[in-house]
Amino acid sequence: MRSIFYTIPLILLFFGPLANAQDELLTKEEAIDLVLENNLDIQVARNTKLIDENNANILNSGYLPSVTGNASGSIDKQNSEGVLGNGDVRTAEGAETRRYNAAVNVNYTLFDGLGRYYNYKSFQERSEQSELEVRQTIENTILQLFTVYYEAARLTENTANLERALEISKDRLKRAQYQFEFGQNTGLDVLNAEVDINTDSINLLNSRQELRNTMRDLNLILNRDLEDQFLADTTVTFIPSLEMEAMYDEAQLNNVRLQIVEKDLNMGLNDIRVAKSGYLPTIGLTGTYGWNESNNNSPLAFVLQNTSTGVTGAVNLTWNLFDGGSTITGIKNAKVAYKNQEIAKKQIQLEVERDIRNAWDSYTNALYVLEVQEKNLQTNRNNFTRTDERYKLGQVTSIEFRQAQLNLLNAVLAKSQAKYNAKLAELQMLQVSGELLNVDF
Repeated sequence: MRSIFYTIPLILLFFGPLANAQDELLTKEEAIDLVLENNLDIQVARNTKLIDENNANILNSGYLPSVTGNASGSIDKQNSEGVLGNGDVRTAEGAETRRYNAAVNVNYTLFDGLGRYYNYKSFQERSEQSELEVRQTIENTILQLFTVYYEAARLTENTANLERALEISKDRLKRAQYQFEFGQNTGLDVLNAEVDINTDSINLLNSRQELRNTMRDLNLILNRDLEDQFLADTTVTFIPSLEMEAMYDEAQLNNVRLQIVEKDLNMGLNDIRVAKSGYLPTIGLTGTYGWNESNNNSPLAFVLQNTSTGVTGAVNLTWNLFDGGSTITGIKNAKVAYKNQEIAKKQIQLEVERDIRNAWDSYTNALYVLEVQEKNLQTNRNNFTRTDERYKLGQVTSIEFRQAQLNLLNAVLAKSQAKYNAKLAELQMLQVSGELLNVDF
C-alpha cells in the first residue's frame, strides 16, 4: 500500500502541472480570429467560393464574342506542258507555286433563345450560394471550436478542483499520522487516507491527460502546432432576455440552410427557362478579315503574282424546328427537379422549426440545471465546512469526512459541467436561428 502511495506522487511530479505560469491565455476572441484565418475547412470553402465567383464573371457568360486567327502557307512544285494558240508547245519543269493566307474571324451570338441569360443568372445564384456555404462552414467550425474550447475550460477547472481535493487528502493523511503517533486513532485511518490519496492522484492524472488531449484537438481546429500550450478562459456569460418566438422568427429569416435551399429553387427555375430556350432560334453574326497571296513562276501562268485582302460579314439564323423531343424531355425533367427542390425546402423548414424548438428546450433546461447545481454546490460547501470543523474536533469519522469531501467535489464538477452545457446549448440555438456570427462570445 505504501509503495503505491509513494509512486503516484512521483508520477504527478514527473508530469507536473499542465499549465505553467508562462502559458498565455487563449481568449475566445483570439481563438475565433485564429480559426477564421487558419482552419483548413474554411480555407477550402473560401477557395470553392472563388471558383464560383470566377464562373459568375462576364468572361464566362457567353455574352462576349469569340475571335480566332488562322494562317497557312503552301508550296507546290509541278512539271507542266501547254500548247499555245499558234501551236507552239511550252514546258515548265519544276514550276513552283507559293500560296499564303491569313484571316481574323469574329463570331458573336446575338440571340440564343435566352439560354445564356439564364445560365449566367444561375452562375450568379451559385456564387451567392457558395458565399452562404462559406458562412455555413464558418458557423459549424465555430460551434466545433467552442465545443472543444469549453471542454478544455471545463477540464481546466476540473484539474484545479482535483488538485485542491488532493491537497485536502494530503492534509488529512498528515493529521491521521499525527493522531496515530499520539495514539488517538488506529492505523486504519492512515491506510484509508493513503488509499484516498491514491484515488485522488489517479483522478488528477486522468484529468490532466484528458486536458492535454483536448488541447491537441483545439490546436487541430486552429491549424497550429499540436503541442502548443495555452490557458482556456473559464469565464462564461449568457445572453440575457432571449425569447423563443424571436429566435424562431430569426431562424425563418437568417437560417443558412433555408437560404441555401432558396438559391437551389432560383437555379431550378433558371434550368427550366434554359430548357425552354431550345424552342427559340439562334441568331449570330460572323465577320472575317482576310489576306491572300499566291506566286507562280511558271511561264504558262497568266498571272505570276496575285494578292487580295477583304472583309466579309454574315448574319445566320438557326432554328431547330424539331430535335426529336429532347427539348420537351429536358423541360419535363427540369420541372420535376424543381418540384423536388420545393419538397426539399419544406423538409428543411420543418427540420429548422424542430431544431429551434429542441434547442430552446435544451437551453432552458440547461439553465435550470445550472441553477439547481449552483444551489447544490452551496449546500455541499456548507456541509463540508461544518464536517471539516467537526472532524478537527474528532466528532466525525474519517469516512464521514471523506464522504463530505466527495460530495463537495462532485457538486463542483457537476456545476462546472452544467455551466458549459448551458453555454453550448445557447450557441446551438443561436446557430439554428442564424445569429451565431452576430453575438459576442
